Amino acid sequence: MKILFFSRLFYPHIGGVEKHVLEVGRQLIEKGHKVTIITEDLSTKDIPVYLQSKGKIPRHEVINLIEVYRIPVGESDWFRKFRIWKEIWKLRNLIKTSDAIHCHDVFFWYLPFRFLFPFKKVFATFHGYESYPLKSKSILMHKISEKLSNGNICIGHFIKKWYGTKPNFVVYGGVEGVKSEKLKMENGNSAIFIGRLDEQTGILTYVNAVKLIRKKIPNFKFEIIGDGKYRKEIEKYFKVLGFQKKTEKYFLDYNFAFVSRYLSILEAMAARRLVFASYDNPLKEDYLRMASFSKYIVIFNSPSELISKVLFYLKNPDKKEKLVESAYEWVKKQTWEKMANIYLKLWNK
Repeated sequence: MKILFFSRLFYPHIGGVEKHVLEVGRQLIEKGHKVTIITEDLSTKDIPVYLQSKGKIPRHEVINLIEVYRIPVGESDWFRKFRIWKEIWKLRNLIKTSDAIHCHDVFFWYLPFRFLFPFKKVFATFHGYESYPLKSKSILMHKISEKLSNGNICIGHFIKKWYGTKPNFVVYGGVEGVKSEKLKMENGNSAIFIGRLDEQTGILTYVNAVKLIRKKIPNFKFEIIGDGKYRKEIEKYFKVLGFQKKTEKYFLDYNFAFVSRYLSILEAMAARRLVFASYDNPLKEDYLRMASFSKYIVIFNSPSELISKVLFYLKNPDKKEKLVESAYEWVKKQTWEKMANIYLKLWNK
């Protein structure tokens, strides 16, 4: 089967959607399928610091046998969509020769081609939410994408409630080959944050809580891996490592995982680390509490609540281990191969 993915960003750019598309693509290729991706050209925008050493990223390349086409999209203005459609038109032969077309959160990229190629099967994955409160335009785009597609996958049960989407499948991501090992005793008073340094990850809640935790436990170790608009503010108090490849391995050196996005949560559970997930609005609360794994993690919404829960699990390691093992038993079944099979099931329905 020839599969064409549309994704706004892709590897080597780091992010949850980028990793999802890469890992699913790898699995599909292992199963004998051909995978092609149309994505945004990173050289047309501010390249993240961790990519600057790579120099200019090629417009066309092959990554892990996945063929990648990067299109220039220009500035974020009203004409952007027309530039995108023009560039995709140049690559229309990829649409013509594909057996399945799948859009990851960018169905509008494909919108005019849905009518130009009415008999081509096209599908969508809805990966998350843009901001809170939701904009009516965003909800409308979800509904249009759902109506014009031949089926969809939702990353999280909250999407059905907040966007009114009727999913064919609900998933949370995958893990693969993450080693889990027992924590060294000297690292018991420790936590790691991995993710973007912005509102959606709750980083400031974690930072403010750790400041207070250190008044009770001065040697409490806190590592931050990520980047974003709050980086300079956070660096006044803590060292920030920046985005890293293979972040899964970093969980092994810390007792607790301060993460609140699905993929990082799954990776922490696979590493047998207790997850503390933060929310600051009703949508994010549903994002966490409606998840299939919610009973295996600690969910909170204030620095004081996080402090009390951290102190509780430090004093009650047996209760922590019970949660951690239950989480591990669930997450070890959430493989990227299983995810790829769900995509194949959707396309063949």
